[in-house]
Amino acid sequence: MWNLKAANHEPILTSETYNSKARPRVGSNPARRIHPHDNRYERKTATDRSPYFVLKAANGEPIGRSEMYSSTAAMEGGITSCKNNGPSATTDDKT
Repeated sequence: MWNLKAANHEPILTSETYNSKARPRVGSNPARRIHPHDNRYERKTATDRSPYFVLKAANGEPIGRSEMYSSTAAMEGGITSCKNNGPSATTDDKT
């Protein structure tokens, strides 16, 4: 799996869990490429009414999911942070 982190090193977006080590590297590249496209961020509400978002690829498949936020404004801030931090994302392999 991979995490896209904000400037404060907090995770903004977390991918699915992959079966092989090669998949996260492939999966994280789309996150860096499509981050500015607002229509790729699906805004959702959890059963406890917490807002969160899912970043989707051009084919509609989920790339990653955010944490649960305390408000819609905080979630929108997370989307903005994702857009701002996506292009400068670096890889830090922890295996």
